[in-house]
Amino acid sequence: MYKTTMTAAFALMMAASLPVYAQTTTSNSASPAHVTATTVQPGQIRATQMDGATVYDAQNQKVGDIKDIILDRDGKVGAVVLDVGAFLGMGGKYVAVSMNDLKITNDANGNRPRFTVDMTKDQLKAAQAYDLNGNKNARTGTSTAPNENRPATTR
Repeated sequence: MYKTTMTAAFALMMAASLPVYAQTTTSNSASPAHVTATTVQPGQIRATQMDGATVYDAQNQKVGDIKDIILDRDGKVGAVVLDVGAFLGMGGKYVAVSMNDLKITNDANGNRPRFTVDMTKDQLKAAQAYDLNGNKNARTGTSTAPNENRPATTR
């Protein structure tokens, strides 16, 4: 009798868990599409090819470099952040442009992508700065704590 009761209880637990399992597996069937490509497809570009790339204006003048690529929650490019106005890595600012604002062609050798925007360097310098850290109260430069906040040291 004990064996029959245990078998029935086990069967009841298994039967009760089947709808939950079935529901879980069917809800996962809406998972993202699987990637079937095995190489970069025509019209696609690798993010590593964009990172740090020089950006030119329509007159072939350097206007800046690509600093970062911002993705939205759907994985689409929300913005491309350019470092404009910098000289020897100093004095520039970040400006966001849309991916549609970048024209991508190949360089003269056809080996690397070449990025162009229909904006001048002055227009980009005048554009609103983009804060990569999302810190609205960020200050530029560095500072040290006042002496009264520093621990005393013995000499």
